[in-house]
Amino acid sequence: MSSIHETAYPRFKPELTQRELEDVYSLSDEEHKFVRRNARTEPARLYLVLLLKTLPKLGYFPLLDEIPAPILSFLGKAIGARSVAARDLQAEEKRPNSRQRSMEVIRAYLKIRPISEDTYSAIQNAATEAAQTKHELADIINVVIEELVRQRFELPAFSTLHRRASNARSEVNDRFFLSLVEPLTSPVIARFDSMLAPAAPPSVTGWQQLKQDPKKPTNMEVRQYLEHLQWLKSWATQLPAISHIPVVKRSQFVHEARALDVADMKALKHNKRYALMVLLFHAQLSKSLDDAVEMFIRKLRKIHSGAEEQLRRYYLEHQKRAEKLIIQLRDVLEAFFEGENDEERGARITAAFHDEPGSLLNECDEHIAYAGNNYLPFMLAPYQVQRPLLLNCLSLLNLESTSADQSLIDAIRFVLAHRQSHRESLPIAGTNINLKWIPEKWRKLITGQRSVDQVSEVSRKYFELCVLTETMQELQSGDLYVANSDQFSDYRTQLVEWDVYQAQVEEYGAMLGLQTEPKEFTAALRTSLTKVAAAVDADMPENEHVDIIGNELILRKHAKDAKPEALEKIDKILTERLPEKNILDILVESEGWLDLHKLFGPLSGFDSKVDDPRRRFITTLFCYGCNLGATQTARSVKDLSRKQVAWLNLHHITEERLEKAIVQVINAYNKFLLPKYWGTGKSASADGTKWNMYEQNLLSEYHIRYGGYGGIGYYHVSDMYIALFSHFIPCGVYEAIYILDGLIKNESEIQPDTLHGDTHAQSAPVFGLAYLLGINLMPRIRNLKSLVFYKADRGTRYENINGLFSESVNWELIETHLPDMLRIALSIKAGKITPSTILRRLGTASRKNKLYFAFRELGRVVRTEFLLQYIGDVELRKTIQAATNKSEEFNQFIKWLFFGNQGIIAENVRHEQRKVVKYNQLVANLAILHNVEAMTGALKEMQREGFPIDEEILASLAPYRTEHINRYGDYTLDLERKVPPMNYKTIILQ
Repeated sequence: MSSIHETAYPRFKPELTQRELEDVYSLSDEEHKFVRRNARTEPARLYLVLLLKTLPKLGYFPLLDEIPAPILSFLGKAIGARSVAARDLQAEEKRPNSRQRSMEVIRAYLKIRPISEDTYSAIQNAATEAAQTKHELADIINVVIEELVRQRFELPAFSTLHRRASNARSEVNDRFFLSLVEPLTSPVIARFDSMLAPAAPPSVTGWQQLKQDPKKPTNMEVRQYLEHLQWLKSWATQLPAISHIPVVKRSQFVHEARALDVADMKALKHNKRYALMVLLFHAQLSKSLDDAVEMFIRKLRKIHSGAEEQLRRYYLEHQKRAEKLIIQLRDVLEAFFEGENDEERGARITAAFHDEPGSLLNECDEHIAYAGNNYLPFMLAPYQVQRPLLLNCLSLLNLESTSADQSLIDAIRFVLAHRQSHRESLPIAGTNINLKWIPEKWRKLITGQRSVDQVSEVSRKYFELCVLTETMQELQSGDLYVANSDQFSDYRTQLVEWDVYQAQVEEYGAMLGLQTEPKEFTAALRTSLTKVAAAVDADMPENEHVDIIGNELILRKHAKDAKPEALEKIDKILTERLPEKNILDILVESEGWLDLHKLFGPLSGFDSKVDDPRRRFITTLFCYGCNLGATQTARSVKDLSRKQVAWLNLHHITEERLEKAIVQVINAYNKFLLPKYWGTGKSASADGTKWNMYEQNLLSEYHIRYGGYGGIGYYHVSDMYIALFSHFIPCGVYEAIYILDGLIKNESEIQPDTLHGDTHAQSAPVFGLAYLLGINLMPRIRNLKSLVFYKADRGTRYENINGLFSESVNWELIETHLPDMLRIALSIKAGKITPSTILRRLGTASRKNKLYFAFRELGRVVRTEFLLQYIGDVELRKTIQAATNKSEEFNQFIKWLFFGNQGIIAENVRHEQRKVVKYNQLVANLAILHNVEAMTGALKEMQREGFPIDEEILASLAPYRTEHINRYGDYTLDLERKVPPMNYKTIILQ
């Protein structure tokens, strides 16, 4: 059963300040008159006023013994009834009709509707509607409460709301299940049943086969996985569509289906069992299509990178031949100039040839073929090996164009139609093949000429390679999409409708302080950029931290701020005073403050049947958050088996629930005063750290910058040191794509609007999108010389910084596409699409992708303004450096906590890998919370003893402390010992 504390059901705060009493419970003149008019005796007046002032706060009438003493005392003083004895007040409540009459006059006065059949009807309607899109009972109950308050109904007991919300959810779910099962034919149901039949080892059941994840993308594994995809596609044609089921419900049902084994499935009711199978088939098909695209892109990228490397080797190996040809040309030119007439020149030139002219011409042709870094000819050999896999991938993807231009789609169909051909050239005369889309570098190889006009045949191999390459690029840019896919779907279907855009855009612009009319928008940007550039130009002669020599910009390193003299001593004593704990003790105590285990019930939503859920949750958190693994955890923590540890992870815990727990930890941390000395909470930094993984999965990839195989844990860390969000991404992905997700998805009370990161955390489109989302992107810039500065107007000249600018802004491009860009921003704010979904499409230039160029142009303006501020303000550079340092320190802290299995993530299933990263963030945040609580107490004690603790000292400390934490040894899970409450009200400096 959902706890009342998990919902918005009103209740009294455990502690009330004088300010809160005055704000909430003070009486107006009209209320004084009401009390005097409706009650004669002091006990009656006090009882009446207690109900009068608590009803608006709670929405229901509390019993006398439920009302906190401070409220009773405050209201007694307010009406001059201080001397009323408790027994007289209790007698008033028990007096016949007293309570009932008081409630009736108060309802009439406040216009509150009493509980009736209308109340239950409103509950039913609200709960049924909420259950369409929400799964957790607490969320449904909150919607019901909001609706009852809106309609001015008195709230019934929490148990009533819980029971009716649970019934409504069951009814809605049953209708969804029935809608998926009714269309199923008898043969399909029979095949479903066969999937749940036992299989003799080493075979697996059909249910296990359905959950298959791709392994390391070797040719054999890719071939087998494509066969698996074909199997899924054959199934999908026989199953009903699931588009009518809201995404939230669909996701919840899929989570539940993934967690269930064959025995669990057989135990379910008929309709739910088959409905979950339908939903999991669709989910696995969508994921497998994404996987197929990823494999396709990786294979093709590898061919391209291998060809580039081969070209470099070719240049090194043939350098002597190039020198020989240059010497030959020089000798021919000398012979030409030595001859006095054409006849003599001809003779001298003939004599000057070192080799047979035909041989020299062939060598020249071969050299020219690879000129201009043309590595394309080197792609042929590796392509022949990968051709069957690549074409199989292409044939399994239902590719569609996002524009009216179908030329590449036609070319794909042509290639697939001729995939069995072994001819060197393919005729295209009389077909609908349009070659104008072919990039110039491919044209000569494909057609034998520079032009694509009047071409009757194409080189089969080069044409296939070109089509595959363009398909890869257009999938990345969003010009092509894959039907039924997730990551490579048509993103336009996720945008708000234009009528919604028109209704909301003005309010959105006002909220962010943005002009929404194109001309006014660019005028404001132009003015801002011009103003900043002029200010930096004027200050440049006095700026001792920057030099401009010619057109080259040189930033001088700034001096580090001196640390307080007493810091080292204070820090050492603080470390000594922090009580020694093992990591499990820290989890027990910090979880005890927040009761996080209550967030992790069964995925089905039913009441938990787990004995001692708190013990099981803490053990599971320890297991996965510290990477011990289920077997080692069972050895380290007594009275729990490996199966029990792993079972809770599968059946109770999801990424979304871990994120909710993380938010609760952040909000508790935010109550402490100590973190306020470290930051305001208005900025955060984003950075990634590589997590080692085994290679037997698709996500694991070699990372050049970090070295080794693995994935990237990408974290958003507040300037107050707590981690706000985490994401697990493949090594090959550009990290800037995910930099905005962390702020958009952050639901904690700490809400930054400024985001720092390293150099790889930025690009022009990212700057553009961040600007429209109201996010101030301010990354650290390492290679400033490689970035282009853009002038607001081409004709503007600056006295000191003019050499920095090499281009001017295309304002017309921004104006033309501003509505499209704002529509995307509105869609992100509405939660219909994530920034990373859009930025994946904006990461690749494309002749069709006009939005890419528009966001890039807007980003050029925003980034140029930031770069000018970056070079003009040394304090800004210090702030950014400090923020990125916090991210790097956090990365070290989480690695230290992730000590099991040598820090290698052993999970090969991707959604489990993502959960491990969330577990680890939750453990880290709990440790940070525990450290801050302990530091607060120790610092207050030291301050009382006369240690020189001031704001500067406190600001120089950090919560990533590990000296007092023991990670190893035997662990005793003691849940009986009393955990003192959090001392977040402690004021260190008076």
